[in-house]
Amino acid sequence: MKERMNIDKAEPRIYKAMDAAEKQLAGFGLDPRLAELIKLRASQINGCGYCVNMHSRDARKAGETEQRVYAISAWWETPFFTEAEQAALKLTEEVTRIGEGGLSEDTYQKALKHFGDTGVAQLIFTVVVVNSWNRIAISMHMVAE
Repeated sequence: MKERMNIDKAEPRIYKAMDAAEKQLAGFGLDPRLAELIKLRASQINGCGYCVNMHSRDARKAGETEQRVYAISAWWETPFFTEAEQAALKLTEEVTRIGEGGLSEDTYQKALKHFGDTGVAQLIFTVVVVNSWNRIAISMHMVAE
């Protein structure tokens, strides 16, 4: 597969805004390992090889275990994730698949219980930003390093 264009050079203004949004995520109070797992799971759902590669690597750099990185695609079938992490991952899946029924009240309430208003807002923005990056990378045929 050949990359279609260097989109940041074709439209640098909005790309800088996307980059700024990504930098804001780093200032959130979310555990960096959880943030990377969220980005990894959304990228898996969207089929973004570039981002799956990046976020699996970044999760390990943040201290995530190989076992949990490998198991994230079936997180609900393993004992490796806490209730709070499960709530965040369920929210990730529902927001990523927003057209299939939206964010359910049950999922929202479970996330709210573990993360509060600010934490849920941070989770949602993390999912929204990674979904945007996925769409850019897939559309441009970005190639994993």
